[in-house]
Amino acid sequence: MRFLFRSCVALLTMMLFALAAWGGEASRPVRIGVLAWQGLEEAEIRWSSLMSELQDRLPGRSLALRHFDLAGMAAALRAGELDFVVTNPGHYVFLEAESGVSRIATLMADASTDPAHVVGSAVVVLDERRDIAALADLKGRTLAAVSPDAFGGYQVVWAELRRLGLDPEQGQPRPVFTDFPMSKVVEAVLNGDADAGVLRACLLESLEQEGALRPGQLRVLSPRAEVQRCRVSSRLYPGWAFAAARDTPPALSRDVLVALLSLSPDAAGQSWSVPADYHPVHELLQELQIGPYAFLRETAWQSLWERYWAWACGVVLMLLAWGAYTLHVEHLVQRRTRELTQVMDARQRLEAQVREGRQQMDHLSRLSILGELSGTLAHELNQPLAAIGNYARSLLRRQDSGTLAPAALRQAAEEIASESERAAGILGGIRAFARKRNRVREAHDPAALVRDASRLFEGMLPGVVEVKFRADAEAAGMSVWVDPLQIQQVLLNLFKNAWDAQQAAGSDVPIEVSLTRSGDRCIVAVRDHGPGLPPDLLARLFEAFFTTKPDGLGLGLSICKTIVEAHGGEIDAIVAEPGPGLVFRFTLPLIDAAAAVAREIS
Repeated sequence: MRFLFRSCVALLTMMLFALAAWGGEASRPVRIGVLAWQGLEEAEIRWSSLMSELQDRLPGRSLALRHFDLAGMAAALRAGELDFVVTNPGHYVFLEAESGVSRIATLMADASTDPAHVVGSAVVVLDERRDIAALADLKGRTLAAVSPDAFGGYQVVWAELRRLGLDPEQGQPRPVFTDFPMSKVVEAVLNGDADAGVLRACLLESLEQEGALRPGQLRVLSPRAEVQRCRVSSRLYPGWAFAAARDTPPALSRDVLVALLSLSPDAAGQSWSVPADYHPVHELLQELQIGPYAFLRETAWQSLWERYWAWACGVVLMLLAWGAYTLHVEHLVQRRTRELTQVMDARQRLEAQVREGRQQMDHLSRLSILGELSGTLAHELNQPLAAIGNYARSLLRRQDSGTLAPAALRQAAEEIASESERAAGILGGIRAFARKRNRVREAHDPAALVRDASRLFEGMLPGVVEVKFRADAEAAGMSVWVDPLQIQQVLLNLFKNAWDAQQAAGSDVPIEVSLTRSGDRCIVAVRDHGPGLPPDLLARLFEAFFTTKPDGLGLGLSICKTIVEAHGGEIDAIVAEPGPGLVFRFTLPLIDAAAAVAREIS
């Protein structure tokens, strides 16, 4: 019984001590420190609404808000005077390494903003300073900033300048630190004490809205096009961190986090989110070798020598040995060079002989091309010359019959002139090809080109069938970048082949021509009602000198293929469905696609 009584007394004593400790902990206010980057008055206005809403969501607890600069907040954490801190991402990473704080929430600019892309910097200059148009123009200038430890007020821009080959630590540009609040940076730029200044993202817009600055008075250098919320000169980093001190109870941290996440956006649209990834901030500080990465700047040459002197001596000996070996190899190389001189001379003589043989081969190749061009010229000139002869004979017949009207005479004369110009154009094209010059191309309506070619074909040969043209609604308004003479040659060749095929089959059905659109290309299809061709012959239609006509040269379709492909298109032949007959189709890129093809060719 005595033992049981003593146990109950001890248990009751422990419970009383626990209740007393809990009561003391609950009665102590929750101490929250915030970074006053715009001064104490501005910080009181900025964070008082947050404290009020947190107080409403944390019943039974009292909140104590304190404002610090960068050094003061770090000192308060070291003294154990704070439970939570609210600071910029760069300062948070520093406090995380020094004092062991841990983030529990990240500030978002608005509900649609990624919490990992919030904080940035804007480098501003007076709008009339047209000699400073971009960040690269700051070389040799002065740059105002609040502090070398300010993340959005200096370090972010410092990193951007280093990526451009500038380094403020080397005086390019020369930094001028004004200390907090950040409005001093604006004053320095306006007063001419600095050429440019670093402002936290969106501060310029806030000052303009408040009337502290005239809109357009300051201009942002190198604004980022991907950032729409406000004008910034740098990439964006995670938002401000709400972090718990090392000794803050986890239960208190959880209660504060739940309260933060339940807060509605403030008047500026800012709200709190789950902690973002601050790895980009670590990378920036590591790149600048500051904060927790300042140790990278330290170069202890004496310590390194004491630790690695033996290795250093070994490296020096190896370098000396390598130098001696290099001198020996250089001597051998010079001797071998003298021995190889005669071999090189013989090789040069052989190369000269090879070049002479290549010149002879090029001459033979040109002779072969001239022979092919002669056949092409004879084939292509046959059509305009035949048309000129037909129109001339038609004039003679009408003159003999007394039915030659002035209008008919004028029309025939115009057609003869047109065909002669076409023949001259063919000769010019052959000459241009021989001289390796490109033809001049123009924008044309493919439907107009088809109609002109069909009219020329119907007026060129007596007794030909009608060319029936059909265009889809999507084909209206199309434009192609072509040489009209060459496309007319292609169409006339296809019309003539279709007419020859229908004559062989005894068909007087009109030749069908269709114009359609497929993506960025137009498709011209010529269909005949002839006997068709078997698959083995169909596959060889576009080979040079292959023909199914007794008196054909086999150059027409080969030339058509060359012309179409030179315009960036394709040509093929398929069996008509339903038969009989064949369908010859060729494509031409529309005006935008033709420009792209021309760029690729050039």
